[in-house]
Amino acid sequence: MSIAKAPLWRKLREHRESLETTHLRELFSHDKRRGPAMTVEHDGVVLDYAKNLVTAETMELLLDLAADRDLATGIDAMFSGHPINTTEHRAVLHTALRAPRDCSVLVDGHDVVPDVHDVLDQMREFADGVRSGTWRGFTGEPIRTVVNIGIGGSDLGPAMATHALREYMPDELDIRFVSNVDGHDIERALRGLDPARTLFVVASKTFTTVETLTNARTARAWLLAALGDSSAVARHFVAVSSNTDEVAAFGIDPANMFVFWDWVGGRYSLPSAIGLSVMIAIGPERFRELLAGAQSMDEHFRRAPFERNLPVLLGMLGVWYRGFCDTQTHAVLPYDQRLARLPAYLQQLDMESNGKSVTRDGTPIDIATAPIVWGEPGTNGQHAFFQLLHQGTEIVPCDFIGVLEPTHGMVEHHDLLMANLFAQAEALAFGRTPAEVVAAGVPESQVPHRTFAGNQPSTTILLPRLTPYTLGQLIALYEHKVFTQGWIWGVNSFDQWGVELGKALATRIYGEFDMERVNDDGHDSSTHALIQRYRRVRKN
Repeated sequence: MSIAKAPLWRKLREHRESLETTHLRELFSHDKRRGPAMTVEHDGVVLDYAKNLVTAETMELLLDLAADRDLATGIDAMFSGHPINTTEHRAVLHTALRAPRDCSVLVDGHDVVPDVHDVLDQMREFADGVRSGTWRGFTGEPIRTVVNIGIGGSDLGPAMATHALREYMPDELDIRFVSNVDGHDIERALRGLDPARTLFVVASKTFTTVETLTNARTARAWLLAALGDSSAVARHFVAVSSNTDEVAAFGIDPANMFVFWDWVGGRYSLPSAIGLSVMIAIGPERFRELLAGAQSMDEHFRRAPFERNLPVLLGMLGVWYRGFCDTQTHAVLPYDQRLARLPAYLQQLDMESNGKSVTRDGTPIDIATAPIVWGEPGTNGQHAFFQLLHQGTEIVPCDFIGVLEPTHGMVEHHDLLMANLFAQAEALAFGRTPAEVVAAGVPESQVPHRTFAGNQPSTTILLPRLTPYTLGQLIALYEHKVFTQGWIWGVNSFDQWGVELGKALATRIYGEFDMERVNDDGHDSSTHALIQRYRRVRKN
């Protein structure tokens, strides 16, 4: 049966119509304990969803929908290693990447947990060598800069985590990231570096990703131009890949290849060998703490009842807004500069996972799926796009993410930051009525301009501190939120065929730049004209 025609889906639509004129002011006025009643906590992570456009009945219906869509079975199937990635016939086991050594997770009868820990041990030994200076470059110099070359999940996760956890890095170590095939990216990353003290981590599962390998070849040429000996590559390049032949052909010693598996999707791969640059940055023990935090949230997601389950609640709220409130976007607003890269990381996690228009069995879907995810750290966003959030014509559900205790000692700074977080969520929810504006002495002509409708929904997520452990919790929280939504919508959250067509056309067009074609090159008239314009510039 189509999900849109399911009885519970229709019931939720009717329920939404009954709330059309309900305001958050009214909901809070009628229930003085709404805030505490709609706050859930797990292992220090607090989720306050009271400022959402929902009632207790809404949440009951949404959780009934989760049960009706057999979410519990989906969760069990994922953790048990069933091939829920149906188009690629693969298990989905990023959760196994943070499983303790004494656990067992079977894929086709093979326990993958020992394999995971073998790679973690290999990573630990290498990271310790780089950090201690026992791993040295070709000329005997210690490594002082690590450049991670990857794209998509091989870049966004490590870059986000390294930025978030910079306080845990030694001062003498610099970690840089290159992802864009635009030459400006690698040119800037290499600027000012000492080749003798630079290590490159090339992250590509197949070791054939065009953008990554183009940047890696440029880095290799840069290194060899300075050191003059091809054997230097083995001391300055390591690979995160599963393709031994391509890695060896590049000049990297296969002993310095860190593997990961086809049951790890790119956007879920940070806890795998893809996190090597993070482990070098913060150290193996801190990296283990990140895994432990994620594993804590994994177990919570797997075992907690839905009404107290943070990822399920967050996911079902997203289903509510997309399916019944017709919202198009979702804002992620971390009130912590260390989480500046989190919105970009979550863009891929959410939009690449659930940006689908067919169900798992290939049937066209008749409901809205993933929202457009965007955001910026507070308080920067308040001076940019909050005008639209407060007085625009769109409803934009927001996640406010705060950290209760900073690592710096500037109390006034943190007080102002947290005051803004709490104030913005409150202002979005309750707004300011014309009567309140008039009472503040505002001229009558200004009243429409200074009135805030309110009723803009938000969820507040609080971490006790930003540590490797809590960052792991936060990552897993959003991973499982995305899984929850994908399962409810009936899409495969773990393939990404949508990225293929543009890449295939780019390969074709790239091959045409050196060809002398005047008229029919098989492209539309717009693309043809653009190619011709670029050819002329390139030729000159």
